[in-house]
Amino acid sequence: MWEQILPGLRIKIFMTVVLGVIYPLAMTGISQVIFPKQANGSLITSGDKVIGSELIGQTFSKPEYFHGRPSSAGSGYDASASSGSNLGPTSAKLIHGTTKMDDKKNEVVDFDGINLRIVHYCLDNDIAYESSVPLDQFKDAKGDLDEVKLIKAFNDDKAPLVFTPKAPIPADAVTASASGLDPQISPDFAHAQAARVAKTRGIPVDQANQLVARFTERPDLGLLGEPRVNVLKLNLALDQQFPVKK
Repeated sequence: MWEQILPGLRIKIFMTVVLGVIYPLAMTGISQVIFPKQANGSLITSGDKVIGSELIGQTFSKPEYFHGRPSSAGSGYDASASSGSNLGPTSAKLIHGTTKMDDKKNEVVDFDGINLRIVHYCLDNDIAYESSVPLDQFKDAKGDLDEVKLIKAFNDDKAPLVFTPKAPIPADAVTASASGLDPQISPDFAHAQAARVAKTRGIPVDQANQLVARFTERPDLGLLGEPRVNVLKLNLALDQQFPVKK
C-alpha cells in the first residue's frame, strides 16, 4: 500500500514547495526589482502620507474638485464590495431609480438612477435643461433637491417627470463601471467640469482645461483602451497648483 501512496505524497510535497513557496517568492522578488511601484499597489503619496492608489477611485463631491463616475461598489468606491449594478439598459430601476423604507420607516433613496444623476450633473455644472415640472417643486425647506420626490416623479406612470439636458452628457458622468472602482474618467467628462472647478477656485477656465490636458493619458501602445484622466492625480495637482482660497 505504501508503495502506491508514497510517490503521490512526494509529488504533493514537491509541488506544494515549488508552487506554494518558491514560485510566489520568486515572482515577488522579480516584480520588486522590475516594477516596484506597481507591485506595491501603485500608491499615490502627498508628502510622506499615502492618500490612495492609481488603481482605485475615490469619491469627490465638493464643487472645487473634479468628480469621478458613479459607483455601485458598496457606498461608493468600496474595494471590499467591488461590483456593478448588474442592471440592463432597459431596466426601469437603472433609468428612473428606486426608493425604500429605512429602519426608522423613512422613505430614502435605494438606487439613484440615471435620470437623477443627469439632474445633478446639469445643476452642478450649469448645463441648460428643460423640465416638464419646475425643479423648485422638488426642493425641501433648506432649498436642497428632495431626491426621493424626484425619483417618485420619474416613476410616475401617469405623468412622469421629463428632464432633458440641452447639451450632450458624457456617458461616464452618469453610469457606473462594472467594478465600481474605476479611477479614471474620460477627457470629455473632465473638461465638462472645468468651468465649475475654475469658478470655485477663482482661476481661469483655460487653466483648469490645461491641467486636464496635462493629466490626460493616451491609449496604451497607442491603441489599447481610450484616453483617460486619473481623478485622484488630477485633484492632487489641482490642490498643489491652485489651492482653494479660504
